[in-house]
Amino acid sequence: MGEPKALLSIDGRTFVRRILDTLRDAGIDDCVVVVRPDAGALAREISLAAYGRAIVNTDPTRGQLSSLVTGLAAVDHPRVVAALVTLVDVPLVSAAAVTALLARVPRSSCPILRATCGGRHGHPVIFKRELFDALRTADPSAGAKAVLRAHAIEDVDVGDPGVIEDVDTPDDYRRVIRSV
Repeated sequence: MGEPKALLSIDGRTFVRRILDTLRDAGIDDCVVVVRPDAGALAREISLAAYGRAIVNTDPTRGQLSSLVTGLAAVDHPRVVAALVTLVDVPLVSAAAVTALLARVPRSSCPILRATCGGRHGHPVIFKRELFDALRTADPSAGAKAVLRAHAIEDVDVGDPGVIEDVDTPDDYRRVIRSV
């Protein structure tokens, strides 16, 4: 993409700022953004958002699961009942979608809740506390997918196409920019 995805701009905000605004507006109490050790510009952007905090994954070469576990360690305390996970390359999720997903947590018997739209699953994903240890001990080469496959998932149709709009290529980025 030529620059970190988190710092790409859409509707006058960076991806990370847009996501932080969404999570804050949805009422998320504590938010961390897991960054690489050399992510000074991203850490500054998070600081400027005045919401959330940058947490460094000291060895990102271990894969995406290592970032999830790093973030989990930063937010885990006895009052936490679940962790909401989203990706920086899914920047169009609405606060209403996050709120709808959060509302299902206390009513769901499933340990994982996943945002969907039109039958397609995306992000955010919520992992209840009972899976924190499974995430911490999962095989890094399989990532969180092994945990997802091994446990019941409630797919929650949040009616927001932003939950499935993933920006992985320059063409994706151009398409997303045109859509907002």
